[in-house]
Amino acid sequence: MYSEKVMDHFKNPRNVGEIPDADGVGEVGNPVCGDTTKIYLKIEENIINDIKFKTFGCGAAIASSSMLTEMAKGKTIEEALQITDQAVADMLDGLPPQKMHCSNMAADAMHKAIENYRLKKEALTKIV
Repeated sequence: MYSEKVMDHFKNPRNVGEIPDADGVGEVGNPVCGDTTKIYLKIEENIINDIKFKTFGCGAAIASSSMLTEMAKGKTIEEALQITDQAVADMLDGLPPQKMHCSNMAADAMHKAIENYRLKKEALTKIV
């Protein structure tokens, strides 16, 4: 049912945790299954230097979040925004159709974290 990559990222998730002084945070939940994903970003000079996640959910949700963090780390904000749910699923060698919402949550949470970062940055420039 799951690829070796999904099982590897589920059993050995990368970049798990929080960034206390994160530059951007995004959270997405799925009301149907109850899964939630929260993404934390540390951004310097438009590059994602650190990214961590906390996911409450099934193996596919954890694997999707783990893979997403690996894909986004070191990328510019613009490059990270190009990462889609399908790209995450493809990097995991596919997800069953009923689990595609897991890759949606990971990508959507990162996009929300980037939006949060931009809003914070915009607010700071208005103060200065």
